[in-house]
Amino acid sequence: MSQPGRVDRQQAYLLHAQPYRETSLLVEVLTPQHGRFTMVARGARRPRADVRGVLLPFQPLTLSWFGKGEVRTLHTAEWNGGVPQLAGIRLVCGFYLNELMLKLTARDDAEPRAFAVYDQAVRALAGTDSLAATLRRYELRLLQALGYAGSFACDQHGEAIEATAQYLCRGGALAERDAGFDPVGPFLRLPGSELLAIEADNYSAISTRRAARSLLRLLLTDLLGEEPFASRELLQAISAIAD
Repeated sequence: MSQPGRVDRQQAYLLHAQPYRETSLLVEVLTPQHGRFTMVARGARRPRADVRGVLLPFQPLTLSWFGKGEVRTLHTAEWNGGVPQLAGIRLVCGFYLNELMLKLTARDDAEPRAFAVYDQAVRALAGTDSLAATLRRYELRLLQALGYAGSFACDQHGEAIEATAQYLCRGGALAERDAGFDPVGPFLRLPGSELLAIEADNYSAISTRRAARSLLRLLLTDLLGEEPFASRELLQAISAIAD
């Protein structure tokens, strides 16, 4: 007899895990077709459990589960390999990826683009890519995938951004040409050249990486508040990566 709500062999990443009862784990996972949700991994903390060394963060997994409630039950877990374990500051950055995904996404809301953005960021962190560029790219692409940010190629009137012009950026709105006065509420002035570089995913210049950090901080603060992360130390560590 098949199990209710059985789903087999789905790509996944583990975002968070915590002990559950005596021998099990509660795990928060991200999948492309089923979104983010919680499942219980029964017996996963037993010394000889098959999944004990498989349910690792920042590693591509293939999971099968069953159940239709708020908490599903893990059936099988396979490690797909191919991504080196994160360590040091790259591990700290990985925790930031997870926390931002948890903050911005809703449970059971499938968004394949968000999964792809996360997968690309994890693989970049495990490689030799610039940390600053990787984080800014992840923040922006995730916001765009979830509909919280638009393009930086055009302003709020649909006019193409001009490299030599100055623009005002505010949370939740497209850039607008600077008219020489300060608007109400938080804002940021940026040259069109930097907006175009960000849109082109070109973070080779230090000035662009710093402009992107300020811009993404503005957008995220508008969505999540001044201190959206669980650890002040984590936020400071991420904010310190400017280059």
